[in-house]
Parts: sequence; structure tokens; C-alpha cells
Amino acid sequence: MNSPAPNENPGCVGRLLALLGITSGSLGNELTLAHLPYHVRDDFLSKAEHSFYLVLRHMMGEYFTICTKVNLSDIFYVSNPHENRTARNKIDRKHVDFLICDPKTMKPRFAIELDDATHQRRDRVERDRFVDDVFEAAGLPLVRVAANSTYSQSMLGEFFKTALSQTTPRGVLDPKESYAPKADDPPPYCPSCGQPMVLREAKRGPKRGEKFYGCVNYPRCKEVVPLG
Repeated sequence: MNSPAPNENPGCVGRLLALLGITSGSLGNELTLAHLPYHVRDDFLSKAEHSFYLVLRHMMGEYFTICTKVNLSDIFYVSNPHENRTARNKIDRKHVDFLICDPKTMKPRFAIELDDATHQRRDRVERDRFVDDVFEAAGLPLVRVAANSTYSQSMLGEFFKTALSQTTPRGVLDPKESYAPKADDPPPYCPSCGQPMVLREAKRGPKRGEKFYGCVNYPRCKEVVPLG
């Protein structure tokens, strides 16, 4: 007499699991998944990146699509990959903060790096120099923007227009000067909500009479941007 296959003789425990709708295969899969050490990150975008993304979203509207944290190997390819394996490996684990694409074709138009204080470290300086070279060699404009609490839409717009008009980039556009809006400038965007801020005047306290930009969502959002 042939012995039954394991799945043909489940035993008492097997029959009980079957009554509950649990098979040995699904149980094993669940146990395997339960041991995988993966979790959703809360900081996919840092506070500075999220603030700048909200500004970009208002500026780009429906004219461009904004992709965040894109791997360089998804943007560029390496010619003769078997011979240039080192070049392929050097871009494999590097990403750019924002990639601006044509909304219909998703063709990259230019990229943006948001530079905070960490970019002053020696290792980051070398990394940034290499990334700049990659973009220039491939002919894709790269704009570097110093991270700030607020941004001038007109200033950013000029840099973006220049990037879009470049057929052969000549270096990196780099607005490093800090920005404080003037009363006659277009209102800045709230770094938390991404909404245009409104000009207000302090009614009390030591700064009484001074004008500043406040969030339209006050008091739920208490972000303040002083005038320059």
C-alpha cells in the first residue's frame, strides 16, 4: 500500500486548521512575512524637502510633474555597461531631490537639489561635485537651491526658466543668497502649508507696528516670515 502524501493526511491539527480556513501554505507565508523587518518611514521627505515641495507644486501647477527622490540610475544610462561597470555603480545609490518632468511624456526637463548645511561636509562636497558632473555630461540641467524657511517665487522662477532654456548646461545654477521678502514682493508660500501668506502687522508686544507675513491658516498654522 502506498503511503499517503503529506497533504493527503493532515492529521488532527491539519483538520482543525482547515476548518478555520488556514492552510499550511498560507500559514507558512504569513510566518515568513511576519519576520521581514520592513516598515513605512515617517520621514520620506524631510521638513525642509516637504516645505520646498509645496512651493514647487504651486509654481509648477499642471505644466510640469514633480518626482521626488529619484535614483540617478533611473534617470541616466551608461553606455557600454559591461565596460563601464564602475561608472554604473557610482550612480546606482545616489538620488536627486526633485526631478521636473513633462507631464505628457514624463521626459525629464531639469532637476533640483535642495542643499542644507550637510552639503558643506567634505564627503558631501565631493558627492555633489560628482553629481554635478553627471548632469552636465548627460546634458540635463541641475538647479541647486539653498534650503531656507521661505523662498522668492520670482527668483526661483528665473532660475527655472534659465534651466529650461539650456540645451547644453554650463555649470550649476546656485542661488545661495538668503532671501527675506519685501513688502512689494509677491507673497511667499507658507513653509508648512504651502499656501500663499498674507501681509500682517503686529498689534501688540515689542514688535508692535512691524509688518510680517503670516499663514492664511492662522491660528491652526502659526508660521511667520519677517520682512527684509
